[in-house]
Amino acid sequence: MRTLQVITLGCSKNTVDTQHLLAQVRDDFQIVPEGMDAPVDYLLVNTCGFIGDAKEESVNTILECAGRKKAGLAGKLIVFGCLSQRYADSLPELIPEVDGWYGARDLGPVVRALGVRPSPLRETERFIQGPPLPYAFLKISEGCDRRCSYCAIPLIRGAHRSVPIETVVKEAEGLVRGGVKELILIAQDTTYYGLDLYGRRALGDLLTCLSGIEGLHWIRIHYSYPQDFPDDVLDIMASNPKVCRYIDIPLQHISDNVLGMMHRHVDGATTRALVRKMRERVPGVALRTTMIVGHPGEGEEEFAELLDFVRETGFERLGAFTYSEEEGTFDAANFPDSVPEEVKKERLGILMEEQRGISLAYNLSRVGEIAEVLVDDYAGGTYVCRSEFESPEVDGEIHLEYDPSTMGPDPEVLRGKLVKVRITGADEYDLTAKLL
Repeated sequence: MRTLQVITLGCSKNTVDTQHLLAQVRDDFQIVPEGMDAPVDYLLVNTCGFIGDAKEESVNTILECAGRKKAGLAGKLIVFGCLSQRYADSLPELIPEVDGWYGARDLGPVVRALGVRPSPLRETERFIQGPPLPYAFLKISEGCDRRCSYCAIPLIRGAHRSVPIETVVKEAEGLVRGGVKELILIAQDTTYYGLDLYGRRALGDLLTCLSGIEGLHWIRIHYSYPQDFPDDVLDIMASNPKVCRYIDIPLQHISDNVLGMMHRHVDGATTRALVRKMRERVPGVALRTTMIVGHPGEGEEEFAELLDFVRETGFERLGAFTYSEEEGTFDAANFPDSVPEEVKKERLGILMEEQRGISLAYNLSRVGEIAEVLVDDYAGGTYVCRSEFESPEVDGEIHLEYDPSTMGPDPEVLRGKLVKVRITGADEYDLTAKLL
């Protein structure tokens, strides 16, 4: 059989795209795992083009693959995804070694370029490389109708397009049959789900349908948006044990001035009220957010307000980024990148140091707690686990030491299983536990 390898860069949405593509061609190609240095007939790169560092990584990876082709280790080189969607006019001239350029919305054309006719019967199938994991990302929509001033996603991914509920459920059922116990819902904006198909926000309906899948244990929500957050989702989260009491909601800032310049369509008072409502309606909820420091318009006063908000809210999980100007966005056309780079980095350090203390206090408060955890992996005598309050790849972990005297001679026996543990220790980001 012909051989094919795909290198996937960027976010979990790109990972899902690659898995859909491989499901379409798996009968026609031998799939060479990513990371394996072996000659292949086709070498594909699924690129990211969101921010500067991601674009640089994508370009460097393409050039490395062009070197593999020149050395006779790849027959054809095909590039697709966000970077080639965004720079379709300039990349072919800059890197002529690439045999085909396709965008982020071109999975069908990529499949056809590989000599395979896309099958509608396989649209909900996924080919997952590597060792099986007990969790999977489930993309429920594509694109975004928001026009945040700093964000290039609508330029790359286009307008918001929801996946019909029955299609999402069918894909989820296939993942659960394959051993998945946790589904992580992703999109550019999960709370916008359904508006284009059903004329209303339908994330709550989707959660209810997914929770009916036998064998599925947890459903987690990522990438929600603060404007018009659907109240029914909070009610379902509070009452449905399959829906994790965990909300990933990138707020970006709290200052009215900065939020207005960002075109976020919420103000500080609305944001604070939403956070209070989430904590009141879903007792024990873990909130994860991201913040941007150094956006145009962020002076010392605005940054001080952001710090105060983070202190008073006590987010269980928080990440932050320095602002970077992206060509084609409203910011790039209208606002100079006015905050010096060294000031951005200083503010980022101050914010994350503040969050270290908040995270440590939260983790210490959980010592002694009995929790149900999902065992993701085993390595070096330790199980890597998570409760409903930790999301994979972005949050801390719960570490459980393997003890053959109580767990049996095969350490692999717990991988992918749900077990009860007692939290015994904590640091800023991770927890330790003992099996009950």
